[in-house]
Amino acid sequence: MGLLTAAVILFVSFGSLVAMGLPIATALTAILGGIALIKLVGHLVPAPDFTVLVAALVGLGIGIDYALFIVTRYREAQQDGDDPEGATAKAIATAGRAVLFAGTTVVIALLGLVVMGQRLMTGVAIAASVTVLVTMVAAVTLLPALLGFTGRRIDSLRLPRRASRPRSRERRAPAERWAAVVQRRPLAAAVLAGAGLLVLAAPVLSMRLSLPDASVQPHDRSSHTSYTILSEGFGPGYGAPLIFAARVGSADADLRPVVDAVGRTEGIASVTPPRISKDGRAATFMAFPESGAQDEATADLVHRLRDDVLPGAPGGGGVQVGGPNAGAIDIAEEVGSRLPLMIAVVVALSLALLVALVRSVTIVLQAAVMNLLSIGAAYGVLVAVVQWGWLGSALGFPTAMPITTWVPMMMFPLLFGLSMDYEVFLISRVREEYERTGDTRTAVTRGLARTAKVITAAAAIMIAVFSTSLLGPDVSVKQIGLGMAVAVFVDATVVRMVLVPAVMELCGRANWWMPGRRGPAHAGETPLQGAGSRETSGRMWAGRR
Repeated sequence: MGLLTAAVILFVSFGSLVAMGLPIATALTAILGGIALIKLVGHLVPAPDFTVLVAALVGLGIGIDYALFIVTRYREAQQDGDDPEGATAKAIATAGRAVLFAGTTVVIALLGLVVMGQRLMTGVAIAASVTVLVTMVAAVTLLPALLGFTGRRIDSLRLPRRASRPRSRERRAPAERWAAVVQRRPLAAAVLAGAGLLVLAAPVLSMRLSLPDASVQPHDRSSHTSYTILSEGFGPGYGAPLIFAARVGSADADLRPVVDAVGRTEGIASVTPPRISKDGRAATFMAFPESGAQDEATADLVHRLRDDVLPGAPGGGGVQVGGPNAGAIDIAEEVGSRLPLMIAVVVALSLALLVALVRSVTIVLQAAVMNLLSIGAAYGVLVAVVQWGWLGSALGFPTAMPITTWVPMMMFPLLFGLSMDYEVFLISRVREEYERTGDTRTAVTRGLARTAKVITAAAAIMIAVFSTSLLGPDVSVKQIGLGMAVAVFVDATVVRMVLVPAVMELCGRANWWMPGRRGPAHAGETPLQGAGSRETSGRMWAGRR
C-alpha cells in the first residue's frame, strides 16, 4: 500500500514514469540489501521480530525521499541546459551532499538508542541504522549509475497534460509568494506557529507508558475474547497478577503477616496462600489487583506495596514484588528516566554534524528547537488519540490505552533524523542562494520556492508509508506509524513553511554567524568558489560511477 501510494505521488510530481521509477527502484534495492544485512547482523546483535517491519517502513520512506531529492536536482540541471553528466555532477554535489549529511544524521540519531541500556532496543537501533546506511549509499552510488543509463530520457513516458504557457518572469511561484507573506509579519507568524505546536504538545505532560496486553488488542482476536471471559468471571485484575517472592527460614508462617498485610491493602482483590520451595529456602504468593494491567491505579498499587505496605509488615522488608505486570511498570519507569539522556545525546551529536554542513551556529540552534517542537507535537497528538481516545476508534485503535513503552524512545531518534533531512535539504538550498546573492531574505524566498514542491512530495510519501501501519493489527506498530506520520506532516507544513522563513527573517545576517568567520564563505574564497569546488568534486564522483 505504501509503495503504491508513493508511486502515484511520484508520478504526479514528476509527470514521468521513468522519473518515477528511479527512486522506487533505488529504494527497493536498498531495502533488500538492508534486510539481508539485518539478518547477518542479527547473529551478533539479536533484535525482536518487529524490527524488519520498522526497518522496511523507514527504509522505504527514506530511500524514496533521498532518491527524490537527487532526481529533482538532476532534472532541474538538465532544464538549465546541462548535459546528463554535468547534471548528475551537479545533483550529487548539491542534493547528494545533503543526502550524505542527512543519512548520517539519521544513523547517529538511531544509535542514540544504545544509551537506553536495553538490549532489545539496541538491536532495533543497529538494524534500522544498517537499513538507513544502505539506502544512503544506494542514493549516491546506484542512483547516479541509473541516471547515466537514463540520460536525457528522464522525462520519457510522460503524464498527458495540457500544454503549459511560458511563465512570466514577474510571476513568482506560490511558495515564494507565501514566504514573502510570512516575512512581512515574521514575529506574528513565529509566535502563532510556535504557540500552535506547544498546544499540540501539551498532552505529553500526561503521557503514560506500558506494555500492551490482551485487553488492548483488536476485539476480533481470540486473545481479547479470552481476556474478556476471564475479566467477567474473575475481575479485570486476574490477568495482571503480582508475584511476591522472598527468602524464608523453614515454615510458611514467616510470610503470614506479609500475606495478611497485602490482602488488607486497598486495591487488592484476593491473595493466594504462600508456597514454599522444596528446599524450604524460598517462598512465593500471588495477589490479584482490582484494576487491570493498563490502569494507572495498578501502577500506583505496586508503588504503594513496595514503599509502604511491605516495609511496614513484619518480615516484609525482604519481600520482592515481580511478575509480568510489575516488570512492565519497572521497564516503563526506567525508559522514562533514561529518555532525557537519550534526547540530549541525539541532539548534541546531530547538531555537531549539522554545523559542519551549514557552517552556522544560529541555524543549527534554530533547527534543534524547531525539531523538538515538531516531535513534541507528534507526541501530544499520539497521547490524545491513543491514550485519551480522541478519534482512536476511527484510526484503528480498539480502546484507549497507554503508549507502548518502546514507542517514544524509538520515535525520537527516527523523527529527529527525518526532520534533519528536510532541514538539511532546505537550508543547503538557502545556503546556495545566500552564497550567490548575499541577501538572507532573497535566499530564503528562493530556497523555499525551489524546495517546497519536492519537500511536499517527500513528506506525502513518508506520511503515506507510515500511515499504512494503521491498517495492521499490531497496536504498537500503529502507534509509531501514527506518531511519525503526524510529525512529518507538522514538520513539512508548520515548521518548513512558517517557522523557518519567519525565524530566519527575524535573525537576518545573524543566521550565518559562525565563531571565527567574518564572511559568508570559507576564508580565502568567494561564495561562488565554494559552490564551484563542490560541483567539480561531484562531477568527478559521477564520472567514476
